[in-house]
Amino acid sequence: MASTMQAPPPPQAPPPRYRRSLSGPIVLISIGIVFLLGTMGYLDWQRLGHWFAHYWPVILIVAGVIKLIEYQTAQRQGYRPRGLGAGGIFLIILVVTFGLIATQMSRFDWNELKDNLNIDDNDFNLFGEKYTYEDQLSQAFPAGASLHVNDTRGAVTIDPSNDDQIHVVVHKRVNADNQSEADKYNGQTKPSITVSGNIVTLNANNDASGEHHVAVDLEISMPRAASVNISNRYGDVNVTGRDGDVVVAAQHNDVTASDINGKVSLNLEHSSAKISQVSSDVSIEGRASDVAIDDVKGGLHLDGEFMESVRLSKIAQTVNFKSARTDLQFSKLDGDLNLDSGDLQADNVSGPVRLTTRSKDIRLSGVSGDVRVQDENGSIELRMNKLGSMQVENRNGDIQIYLPEKAGFQLDARSRGGEIETDFNELKIDSSGDTAVAAGVVGGGGPRIVLTNNEGTIEIRKHEPEPPKPPKAPKAPRAAGAPTVTEN
Repeated sequence: MASTMQAPPPPQAPPPRYRRSLSGPIVLISIGIVFLLGTMGYLDWQRLGHWFAHYWPVILIVAGVIKLIEYQTAQRQGYRPRGLGAGGIFLIILVVTFGLIATQMSRFDWNELKDNLNIDDNDFNLFGEKYTYEDQLSQAFPAGASLHVNDTRGAVTIDPSNDDQIHVVVHKRVNADNQSEADKYNGQTKPSITVSGNIVTLNANNDASGEHHVAVDLEISMPRAASVNISNRYGDVNVTGRDGDVVVAAQHNDVTASDINGKVSLNLEHSSAKISQVSSDVSIEGRASDVAIDDVKGGLHLDGEFMESVRLSKIAQTVNFKSARTDLQFSKLDGDLNLDSGDLQADNVSGPVRLTTRSKDIRLSGVSGDVRVQDENGSIELRMNKLGSMQVENRNGDIQIYLPEKAGFQLDARSRGGEIETDFNELKIDSSGDTAVAAGVVGGGGPRIVLTNNEGTIEIRKHEPEPPKPPKAPKAPRAAGAPTVTEN
């Protein structure tokens, strides 16, 4: 029997040859060199972080170029190109993740966070020690000129001087790793005074050291007659004793102005304002946290978003208040007004009063003149001293109207889904349908009163007019050298 012969197995192909990739080692060596230079003091960590936040995609580009060169080289030499591998993919994910985090952190306003949390430069020494410097500037101030102050970080205080010069006391705070570095930043940020025509410019030069923030507090004494224009980002502004106008653009700070004979104009961003004793008009725009205004002989204009509260007192001329939620106008305020997110209260208000708002409880007392009020999801209470024409509309809230006992008027009141009550017997009420109706003429007629409510009651009550408040006693003059008491 013939034996069967088995064919020899086919020769196996040699295993593919790979050449190790150099992209990973090159990237690691580069990162190691950078950190070595940083620990040896040749590279500034803050500047290095800034570079990485803006240019980290260069790492991916370099790694990609290396891989492309390796691929073409392997093709020419007959090697099989090596892929990214698990280590390469992990490295890419790591670079992209930390790069995106660094980019977002560089775009975040850390100074705003520090100011909102009331963190002082002394609280942390993450970016070096704090060094302080003092300086003084002085020169003649041209007659009829105005002062422009630029200080991106630091408090600005302006008081009247006793001569025709401008005097500036400079208090500077510098964070640095050592004295030599602090001296360098101090030399780069010397405040300067320049004169161009009728404009005197005082520049704190905070940004002259690049991205290294330097805080410069300025105490300025200058002729009382001059106007001032202040631009400030981080630091309180205090202006007293001005015959000229006061213009302030402020962010993240408190602005105080008092004893001003000119106009006061503020453009605020996340700032508070306290204004008093102004002989002309006051205007505030932007986004304000807290506003207190007292004793204004001119008019008042408020336009923007007011996040906390608005307190007004003794405004001699027209008041205009406008925000996304509230539109208010009246001709005079002899008493006080308080407005916050849920309430609006005022007394001794002279009309015509125009108010449109929502989700606020309204209480106006001692009102004289015409009144137009529109609200929803809040109660309305009006106490009239001198009656004028009145139109009140509300929804999902009650209406209470207090009129002088001997007033004469014509009434038309309607409440859908609510009741109507009155102390005036001359008024006839019909509550037979879904809508309660009250109408009539009281005291021989007079101004027309129209009240409309949806899902709320209407009350028309009698009351005695409130006597006007006596004027506030003038404050005693402060003794020279006595400290100024400020409210929180």
